[in-house]
Parts: sequence; C-alpha cells; structure tokens
Amino acid sequence: MYFEILTQITNIETIATGKSIRELKRLERTYGKGRWRKLKGIAKIKLKDGKLCLAEIHWYEAHGIGKKEFKIKYILKVFKNA
Repeated sequence: MYFEILTQITNIETIATGKSIRELKRLERTYGKGRWRKLKGIAKIKLKDGKLCLAEIHWYEAHGIGKKEFKIKYILKVFKNA
C-alpha cells in the first residue's frame, strides 16, 4: 500500500451494495462470495513520502472477509510535517 491509515475512519457511508458494485465479479473471484459493499470515509493518512494528510478513503468490505482494497479518492488537507 502506498499510504498508511493513522486514525480511525470516520463519517463512513455506503456508496454501493451487491449488483451495484462494478467490480463485484472480480471481488468474488479474488476474495470469495459475500455481501459486498463499497464504502467511503475520512481518515488521517501518511503517504509514502512522509506527508500527513486528511483524505477521503474508499474501500470494499464483506462480512467474514473484511476490508479490502483501500484507495485515496481525495486529499482534503495536507498537514505540515512535525
């Protein structure tokens, strides 16, 4: 992963469920069948180059399988390095 999630993810919202997920077949082939949901939330992250940012994160999740394939959708704020 090219970033590390430093804080708990907040403001979690479901974007899509089941057949609404474009990547559903690939997710089931890769990780197994489950009740897949695509979610988004806000978290403080650390980029590979050491920058600290507040970002909107997207990921897929299924019960019994867990959270998979985190990605940064938007960088909301960049913090000065301490």
